[in-house]
Amino acid sequence: MLYARRQSEPGNGDRVGFIVSKAVGIAVKRNLTKRRMREIARELRTDDGNLDIVVRALPGAAELDWVELKTQVSTAWASVVRKCGDR
Repeated sequence: MLYARRQSEPGNGDRVGFIVSKAVGIAVKRNLTKRRMREIARELRTDDGNLDIVVRALPGAAELDWVELKTQVSTAWASVVRKCGDR
C-alpha cells in the first residue's frame, strides 16, 4: 500500500518512508522486507521529483518473493505518481 503527496517545497527529489509493522512477521522478516522495498524504491524514485511517498508493507509482504514484491510495489508506485500528476 502506498500513500503520496506533493512536497510543499519542490526540488528535493522524491522522498520515501516505510512502515513495516509487527504484523508482517518477526524482526528478521520485517527487516528483509524493508531492505527489499528500499532497493525497489531506490530504482523507482527520481531526483527531480517532488513527492513524499510512504510505503506500507501489508502482512503478506514477507511471504512474497523478490519478483512479486517488485511488481506490486512498481504498480502501486506508478498509480500514485499518476494520481498526483507528477510525471
